[in-house]
Amino acid sequence: MAPPPVIKFQRLQPDLDADIPMPQYMTAHAAGMDVCAAVANDTTLEPGAIRLIPTGFAMAIPTGFEVQVRPRSGLAVRYGLGLINSPGTIDADYRGEVKIAVINLGPEPYTICRGDRIAQMVVQQVHHARLKVVAQLDETDRNTGGFGHTGK
Repeated sequence: MAPPPVIKFQRLQPDLDADIPMPQYMTAHAAGMDVCAAVANDTTLEPGAIRLIPTGFAMAIPTGFEVQVRPRSGLAVRYGLGLINSPGTIDADYRGEVKIAVINLGPEPYTICRGDRIAQMVVQQVHHARLKVVAQLDETDRNTGGFGHTGK
């Protein structure tokens, strides 16, 4: 088994954001690293509101990997807080600040405070596929059956 990839993190404003925890795995078997909000002030999202929440860091992901940004299940279930583009992908060549596109799908306003854990990041290996245009595709049992095709 290959060793896990090394992802380099950079605090973009170390003096201002020293209080914000860097992404971290909260348990030994967690698949995702929790990500904290680096908002300067409490940010309230009304129901249906979308905000881009800063994290205060950038990162260098090795070639051949991506980082997926996903909602935290507890926030989703309790408050309806989700991510508008879930899962979001951070590509290996991006070096800007990681920002989290949050949406309030709940019935009540939700306030994000400085240092709140608002999302999680999962590291995934990726492959660039070779694309080939063909005149016809091979048939399967499902073939062109769409949504609900399997009966449920």
